[in-house]
Amino acid sequence: MKASDAVARFLAAHDVQHCFELVGGMITHLLDSFAQDGRFTIVSMHHEQAAAFAAEGVARLHQGRKVAVALGTSGPGATNLMTGIGSCWLDSVPCLFITGQVNTNEMKGDRAIRQQGFQELDIIPMVMSITKYAARVANANDLLPQLHRALSLARSGRQGPVLIDIPNDVQRVDIPDAEVSRWLETPLQLEAGLAPRGHDLEALRELCGTARQPLICFGGGARWAQSMPSWIAALERAGVPYVSTLMGHERVVGGEHYFNMIGTYGNREANWALQHCDLLLVIGARLDVRQTGADAGDFARNGRVVQIDIDEAQLNNRVEADLAIHCDAESFFQHFPVDTHTFASQRAQWAQQLAELRLRHTRDEYPDWDLSPGTVFARLNRAMQGKAVDYVCDVGNHQMWAAQGLRIAQEQAVHYSGGMGAMGFALPTALGIARSSNRKAIVITGDGSLQINSQELDTLHRLQLDVAIVVMNNHSLGMVKNFQDMYFDGRNQSTKEGYSCPSFVELARVYGIDSVLVRTGAELEDAIQAIAESSKPLLVELVMPYATECRPRLAFGKKLDDQYPLID
Repeated sequence: MKASDAVARFLAAHDVQHCFELVGGMITHLLDSFAQDGRFTIVSMHHEQAAAFAAEGVARLHQGRKVAVALGTSGPGATNLMTGIGSCWLDSVPCLFITGQVNTNEMKGDRAIRQQGFQELDIIPMVMSITKYAARVANANDLLPQLHRALSLARSGRQGPVLIDIPNDVQRVDIPDAEVSRWLETPLQLEAGLAPRGHDLEALRELCGTARQPLICFGGGARWAQSMPSWIAALERAGVPYVSTLMGHERVVGGEHYFNMIGTYGNREANWALQHCDLLLVIGARLDVRQTGADAGDFARNGRVVQIDIDEAQLNNRVEADLAIHCDAESFFQHFPVDTHTFASQRAQWAQQLAELRLRHTRDEYPDWDLSPGTVFARLNRAMQGKAVDYVCDVGNHQMWAAQGLRIAQEQAVHYSGGMGAMGFALPTALGIARSSNRKAIVITGDGSLQINSQELDTLHRLQLDVAIVVMNNHSLGMVKNFQDMYFDGRNQSTKEGYSCPSFVELARVYGIDSVLVRTGAELEDAIQAIAESSKPLLVELVMPYATECRPRLAFGKKLDDQYPLID
């Protein structure tokens, strides 16, 4: 059997059936085999970075239990995938990347030259630091074993991306049918969960049992654990408060005792709770500077910190924990059930105090703006209530507005580019999500972010997916402009001065997509209703030239519960 045909059969047999690509000479054999196999959904994008993000979207939709493949040809095709590879690496998303390579006899090998074959580029050393596994297949007999190893590693432990580089001549070689059959029938070698140690659980039970003001914080490492929803339901029954990080917020369904997102751009009540608890239980969060503020020593100043993480190197990294437990979130939830006796000493007024604080801080932070981000997301929450939807956010002020304001319910999720913080992430990721589901996807983006991958508006029009795009257009790169306003006396080089953007409603119409322009609150209500009722591509442009800051936010050096603008 031709090697590229064997690749197609192997991937389909292991439930990899979505392929995103930009065609190039060194992947034509693979693409032809995928198409001839008949079991693949193949989506041709206009940029390999977008293909990588779309493949990431499939894994995000399926919470890491399903993997897609992104294909890129040799040279620029391979390097264009790298931002998406980095995004998967930093946010622990399993994804398979396959790059084509020039024929083996055209490679420069050890010769002291830069290149032998046209578009030859050694991609492997370039991605070694952002993949769980990366290898070039020099011999067709190694092709299926390498793919098997790569897929197994991508979905095991702390998940992440893998890359296989396949020379063009290797794709054309015949592999014995018996060898192909053997690998089709060999299950992936997925690592079992890492269980917590018994003495750590005993120590935790003692801490929980004596805590007067406990607080649970869910991070990105917990968001896909199958037991997290039932564990949160147990917290609700016990009346125990909980918060999330930005990445944890992706899947935390907000109940009565959810006090929203912590961090530099966190909700005021969440940061106050964090700084006044006497026990903080952190599950799957790495406690980076956006979560703790610059003064890590002041983080959870009144409480003992318990950190749980699958990655041992993340434990006691920026914050020295009183108890560090090395295990995965799912194993933790299964081995440490919560009931009404777990936090037996919790002060009765603790949750009530936080609820009163949350109510007090449910206020319009932008009364001086014609369109308030708080109003935008409150209306989106209301309009999408009871509907299955995936929100996908780009990077900038709009990401923080969304994280502060979105409240997801059952059958809903939100997706952020967390560690990579990649502008241009949202539209192609939403395409991957919508193409592999029957759910609506709503893109939350800004004028700067949308322009990074705006060419995929054509892909959206071609596929006619149920994707709505909300462009919060402030005619600037607002988050960086805000930094410049604070630290450079308002000198706005490249964020306002020297920056430009088009009319996005007109751009959408050029691509054949319905669009709506919004300048006022009344127009906003109609536009959000259109989003809720539409099942076709739709773009809504919010004109917000004044919206160049996020409130509340933390100025450098300030304490987490000392956010700007100050209120009583």
